[in-house]
Amino acid sequence: MRPSPHERDGRQPFPGGGLPHPPQHQMQDDPMMREALRRVVAQQIGPRGVGAIYRNADGAFEVLRLVLDPELARALLRRRCVQWALVIRDVLRPDGESFVIGSVWTTSDHLVREADALGATGGEAEA
Repeated sequence: MRPSPHERDGRQPFPGGGLPHPPQHQMQDDPMMREALRRVVAQQIGPRGVGAIYRNADGAFEVLRLVLDPELARALLRRRCVQWALVIRDVLRPDGESFVIGSVWTTSDHLVREADALGATGGEAEA
């Protein structure tokens, strides 16, 4: 008699009768977790508020919109794990159209112009 394999290969019935992984339960609304997530998001966005212009190896970009609503950001970027998005346009191209990004602020990014006072406080940000 052969010992049962360590991992199931699909031929053996699952003892629980359901899926091998338990369903994921949403965590309760924890204020500490929400604050920690807010800090991480703020760090990832960096100084790129509405009206800011920044440059990196790819070019120079103006921030047109800051999307803080995770559902809208996920729809714009077509990714499941997104918490925020930026709508930017390339200022080095006269015909530069706006597009959506979700890349984090890094040491290779440099601020050229600070965000508008209204944009820095969330005037155009969508929460």
